[in-house]
Amino acid sequence: MNEVRIDKWMWATRIFKTRTIAVEACKKNRVAVNDAVVKPSRMVKTGDIIQVRKPPVTYSFKVLDLTVNRVGAKLVSNYLENITPPEQYELLELQKISGFVDRVRGTGRPTKKDRRDLDNFAISDSVDDFDFEFDF
Repeated sequence: MNEVRIDKWMWATRIFKTRTIAVEACKKNRVAVNDAVVKPSRMVKTGDIIQVRKPPVTYSFKVLDLTVNRVGAKLVSNYLENITPPEQYELLELQKISGFVDRVRGTGRPTKKDRRDLDNFAISDSVDDFDFEFDF
């Protein structure tokens, strides 16, 4: 086996939960091999660099070995090497921290917990809550 379809390989190495999702990502131009956007039928080989954009992060993987059968989570490291730059993970952390502040349009109204968290955030942001002591 010299080459494998990109959609099968990404599903087999657990980058995507289903092969259908892997195909859709390719069709939406979210997958690139060696800096070239690819279709789901693109063949990959050992040594290729795959970039997968899952907003807001772009993950990068190096193909170490090929497989068409789904592997267990512990065995994934035999088939790919994660070479994603640390800056991408910082973007992910920033989004987690911002949380409800940047609500996606169409997600509906905030839950009661979201509302309380938002109120607490707004209240703690006021200047009156802080005790300032100046030593002149």
